[in-house]
Amino acid sequence: MWTVIYIAPSAKIAERIQDKLTAEGFLVKLRQSGISKQYEILVPAGEVNEVQEVLSTILH
Repeated sequence: MWTVIYIAPSAKIAERIQDKLTAEGFLVKLRQSGISKQYEILVPAGEVNEVQEVLSTILH
């Protein structure tokens, strides 16, 4: 099962985050949100904790 870990405000930002997470070895999917042009970043449920740690370093 896939879990949303972040909602990016644009496709460009979502793709940048996806590239960095993929480079760290994670499976990542992007899905356009129903709200304007936001994109959901999804990862397998079993990897959520590990991805959140890496994501926090990417975002800060």
